[in-house]
Amino acid sequence: MNRIETSEESVGGGALRGLTVLDLSRVLAGPYCAQMLGDHGARVIKVEPPEGDMTREWGAAGKERISAYYAGLNRNKEHISIDLRSAEGQNLLLELLTDADVLIENFKAGTMDRWGMGPGVLLERFPRLVYCRVTGFGYDGPMGGLPGYDAVLQAFGGIMHMNGEADGGPVKVPMPVVDLTTGMLALSGVLLALHERSRSGRGQLVDLALLDSALSLLHPQAANYFLHGEEPRRIGTAHPNVAPYETFGGPENQLFVGGGNDRQFHALCEYLGDPGLADDPRFRTNAQRVSHRLELSGRVAQLMADIDLDEAAGSMLAHGIPASPVRPLPEVMEDPQVRHRRMVLDVGDYRVLGIPVKLARTPGAVVTPPRMLGADTRRTLADLGVPQARIEALIRGGVVHAEETPSTASGDGVDA
Repeated sequence: MNRIETSEESVGGGALRGLTVLDLSRVLAGPYCAQMLGDHGARVIKVEPPEGDMTREWGAAGKERISAYYAGLNRNKEHISIDLRSAEGQNLLLELLTDADVLIENFKAGTMDRWGMGPGVLLERFPRLVYCRVTGFGYDGPMGGLPGYDAVLQAFGGIMHMNGEADGGPVKVPMPVVDLTTGMLALSGVLLALHERSRSGRGQLVDLALLDSALSLLHPQAANYFLHGEEPRRIGTAHPNVAPYETFGGPENQLFVGGGNDRQFHALCEYLGDPGLADDPRFRTNAQRVSHRLELSGRVAQLMADIDLDEAAGSMLAHGIPASPVRPLPEVMEDPQVRHRRMVLDVGDYRVLGIPVKLARTPGAVVTPPRMLGADTRRTLADLGVPQARIEALIRGGVVHAEETPSTASGDGVDA
């Protein structure tokens, strides 16, 4: 097993090599954005309070306090711990910002301002800094400053109300889609600001709100509502604008089948042994099929009852018909195509999801696993030029937390 140093030089030769990111964020959206920057070569310094990111305790964590939740969002980072509530800790952060390109934070609105380090102050002091701020409902406005959580925004933003079976109640999407989307949009915003900085020489505030992210996910339901004024209804796995486009089969063995255009629908009817169905006046166009969705779904379900669903999935795709079995997670993680795309990787003792953005010339890499709280505090501060005596005094005073273990991590670096 290779010995991996958590330094800028060791995090691959990715597209963002040379970029320094301070990740002050907790939980999901901010850490996810920072991790993606690290995956592509940026030096990411995660700054945690002495008690650590709360997600270290979200699930079994062991002596190193690295839960599965934390591990999924905090690879390719240096892990330091500073008490930013103290004046000395805030001064230390200002020293870290001297050479930083990006700051990511998702504190409660007003916290950084109260510390004298809001975006206005920092962008004046560090004019090239890209300051990425994540809040729940935005910084101002009628609900500005209120805390936001993924499930709350799924409910508030209409996602939960539309999700579920037609005869059931609202259902939360099991993945934290609002937080994850916010992380991806934050990455986009940071890269946009960095690109603009290359022309102007100046950084700027990148402002993200979970509310905005939730609303950005409402296509095509929002577009349908704007056009027709009709409230969306829960329709299970079906699609509001395309038919057929849903699952068929029993509770334990389901197949998703789509007929997104007339050609695909004709191919499906041929495959199911009822080519005349495509010429039924009710089903000749997609608009007619959507208008007669229930009748069409009932007939397709009858035809599907006579075929082997496991065998049908692959052969339908070969015939140009969108189809897939509804698969459990363990099966997905062992799938040959998933492995071929390097979307399941091992780094050190951790198995992680791979990097979805594949760059041909400057690929990203998973190099360092998540680390113990304060594992890199001593070395990172020393790299900053902080004298060893001052580092030890800061540790004794509780301003920073540092583990006694050597600040190197074991792991096998894996390219995307």
